[in-house]
Amino acid sequence: MPAPEVLLCTGEALRRYGFPDGHPLSADRQQAFLDEAERRRLLASVRRLPPRIAGADELSAFHTPEYLQRVMQGSQLGAGWLDYGDTPIFPGVFEAAGAVGGTALDALARVVAGETPRSFQPIGGLHHARRDAAAGFCVINDVGLVIERLRHEHGVQRVGYVDIDVHHGDGVFYEYEDDPDLVLVDIHEDGRFLYPGTGHASECGVGRGEGSKLNLPLQPGATDAEFLRAWQMAEEFLRDRRPHFILMQAGVDCLEGDPLAHLTLTPRAHAHATARLCRLANELCGGRLMVFGGGGYDLRNVGLGWSTVLEELQRGSWR
Repeated sequence: MPAPEVLLCTGEALRRYGFPDGHPLSADRQQAFLDEAERRRLLASVRRLPPRIAGADELSAFHTPEYLQRVMQGSQLGAGWLDYGDTPIFPGVFEAAGAVGGTALDALARVVAGETPRSFQPIGGLHHARRDAAAGFCVINDVGLVIERLRHEHGVQRVGYVDIDVHHGDGVFYEYEDDPDLVLVDIHEDGRFLYPGTGHASECGVGRGEGSKLNLPLQPGATDAEFLRAWQMAEEFLRDRRPHFILMQAGVDCLEGDPLAHLTLTPRAHAHATARLCRLANELCGGRLMVFGGGGYDLRNVGLGWSTVLEELQRGSWR
């Protein structure tokens, strides 16, 4: 029996989520991925989902109305900053961010409906955005939007979130720090050496959420060997807590050569993590797994890393 198609979320509205004037998060990352995926002949067997721009009403499921109003006003003005110097305003930034959120919600609807077991949205995984603020190139938090909709519309409470971006996913971690049903695993470069300076191994959740979070910081220069040791702990943690739905942020800024970080992983790390999560999703979640591209600021790494993720999602649908 052939494996069911992976739902691939790309398109012009998503491409626009990129910042101008030499910013590290540029608007050519999606094309770098598509070019490499086409070279590997991965695109013929995917099911495509075009972007949809969510409005403030949908985005307010995670974000405060006051913050969204500020983004809308800035989007019309077209200049300035949404934070303290990482996340610039450009004309149409609200609509570009809305495309990231709206597309994630549409993909979720199709996965929950059983139309496909897997989705991959390369331009997504904006894990630094808080409910009331932008941060670290992230205007809205699409992961948070998906978690909220899973809980409030689809009745899925226990959600697994796995983040292998080189930066700690603070916008997800701290917004759900006291939530026992958000099972979070985050493998990242040690916050003593890298933005946002958080995600220490001692941070495991607070209150009712204590013990539901696992931070696994890696030292600068860490290789695939260190990642694989951390991954074994991550997988055991997830299996013990048995989530009903899994989300993955597969940032490729942990690959060797990224200009903003100091790890030396290869795409083999992403292949292993994606393949193992496919297996775990089949075990625990009826196969349901949504993957977001996250960070990555070397275009060659973006193409190689994200294509590797897509390839493993295609291989892993029945594994």
